[in-house]
Amino acid sequence: MGQPKQLLPIDDQPMVRHVTEVVADSGLEQVVVVTGANARAVEAVLAGLPVDLARNESWSEGMSSSMRSGLRALRTETQAVLIVLGDQPGLTAALLQSLVDRYRATRAPIVAPIYRGRRGNPVLFDRALFPELLAVQGDQGGRVLIDRYQDRMEQVEVDDPAVVMDVDSPRDYHGLLGAVG
Repeated sequence: MGQPKQLLPIDDQPMVRHVTEVVADSGLEQVVVVTGANARAVEAVLAGLPVDLARNESWSEGMSSSMRSGLRALRTETQAVLIVLGDQPGLTAALLQSLVDRYRATRAPIVAPIYRGRRGNPVLFDRALFPELLAVQGDQGGRVLIDRYQDRMEQVEVDDPAVVMDVDSPRDYHGLLGAVG
């Protein structure tokens, strides 16, 4: 990408701030932002937002290390976690709330959005799965648990392709600019 993708502009602000504002506006009780390789720069653009920061010093170990850092920063009374990717600027607070609402109605161990038959992100995990999430290693997130507990996962059908779109290349970024901006 030539620069940290979290700092690429979306709607005249860094992508990570845009995504974090959406999450903060969704009504969640606690928002934890995990920072890694570019921690100081990312933390600077999040200044003033009602979030807790968790610095992942082991970011080079992959996605699982970020997930562990975020989980460890949660309050002890937290009943579930919604793992939101910082490179999905098309997400909305309403979409996040729909996942939380389904969890509250069903208490399913996993709640995930589905767009046209494709599972997307973010994904919600019940506290009962935290030990297994903390045990995940390498460059993977909760997918191993989604595969393991697929038969107990609640799906929320959505009409929004944002749940299957993220920024992994300049082409992704320029495509999202049209969809978000």
